[in-house]
Amino acid sequence: MKFPQPIPVRVLAERFGAQLIGDDTLYAHGINEIHRVEPGDIAFADVPKYFQKTLESPASIILLNEPMPCPPGKAILVVKDPFDVYDSLVREHRPFEPCTTPISHRAQIHPTAIIEPGVVIAANVVIGAHSYIQANTYIGSYTIIGDRVHIGPNCIIGSDAFYFKKHAHGAYQRWCSGGRVVIEDEVEIGAGCTINKGVSSDTIIGFGSKLDCQIHIGHDVVVGKHCLFAAQVGIGGEAIIEDHVVLYGQVGVAHTVRIGRGAVVLATSGVSKSLEGGKTYFGSPAEEVRLRYRQLAALRMLPAWLRERSKEFS
Repeated sequence: MKFPQPIPVRVLAERFGAQLIGDDTLYAHGINEIHRVEPGDIAFADVPKYFQKTLESPASIILLNEPMPCPPGKAILVVKDPFDVYDSLVREHRPFEPCTTPISHRAQIHPTAIIEPGVVIAANVVIGAHSYIQANTYIGSYTIIGDRVHIGPNCIIGSDAFYFKKHAHGAYQRWCSGGRVVIEDEVEIGAGCTINKGVSSDTIIGFGSKLDCQIHIGHDVVVGKHCLFAAQVGIGGEAIIEDHVVLYGQVGVAHTVRIGRGAVVLATSGVSKSLEGGKTYFGSPAEEVRLRYRQLAALRMLPAWLRERSKEFS
């Protein structure tokens, strides 16, 4: 998430009563979770084992709850609760705004777009030329929809991320979802799909990709160009699906994994670790299909093999 105007780090330190370590001339241009930070972003860590990873990330300004040596060209803001500071900045720049009309007057809809009855479009949505949104679909705030996009009925585009911070006493606290959904040109999305917005970055559906019905895309997922997903695919948060990937029905993809360009994952498979591109996979956990089929063939022969072995010892 980018701020409308850069914020001087000295202003942030004064506002939150923070100890400022490092370069006090920096400006914060945005805020992001550790998986998606860029130079100029704010990131945070409130557990010592993650301090070094956060300091070594591209983030320029780091919120910590303990002083640490600051890398050159960066700044550390030491505050009591880094998460609360982080979350308050997101909420400030993405405040809660309930829908009060079916289509917000602050949505930008191209005159050639077709919007069927029952569609709800929140504020700061952009819908491009010749796009077609079918009945009873919800388009959440800050969603960007390109040209010639087809979204089927009863979809939820831009719902909040399923993303919570767990406290030491076991309770869960919701992160404010400050990210967006970006749907590029010529994407088709079937009926009843749900696409979550990013936590503070973008969930992206790449150019020309096609989604069947009843598919769930988690927060901050990046789907490449010309991908094809069959019904009931589920993709966990922050996964990266490269170009020309095919996921057949009921494939489940764990969070943060990467599936390489041109990979094919057969129906009902479970992807729990990253997969190389250009290969076909099957099973749970998913493995190359030839290996998995040999394993299944061997398993079918196991009872007969055990009977023969038992005869040898009888």
